[in-house]
Amino acid sequence: MDNKITIIEGPTPTFEPDNSEWISGISESPEYYDVVITNLRTMNGAGLLERCHQTWSQQDTMYLHYRNSIGLEQQIPILAARLVDTEEGQKIVLWVRIKNEQIKQEVHFDEDEE
Repeated sequence: MDNKITIIEGPTPTFEPDNSEWISGISESPEYYDVVITNLRTMNGAGLLERCHQTWSQQDTMYLHYRNSIGLEQQIPILAARLVDTEEGQKIVLWVRIKNEQIKQEVHFDEDEE
């Protein structure tokens, strides 16, 4: 059983906070994690979603495998997935569990500020 969704090419995924109430019901853990959301374009969204469902039905963990912005491989657990059809094609929406130190937060300043 392949329990990974691997990003082979393309940019590092972006993660956004999601404060939906249902998230707290699936994110219990002995350690503290944030649950964030990412949207990925896909050519085979139905196949990826089916692999997620099969892995979860066997009480196993599905992972998102990717390279971060400095090229290091990362693997984080996927908690939920949904397939969305858009004008640009299919996207798979993933809710993942991630530690704060794994999220790169950039601070942007205006050019006039020191």
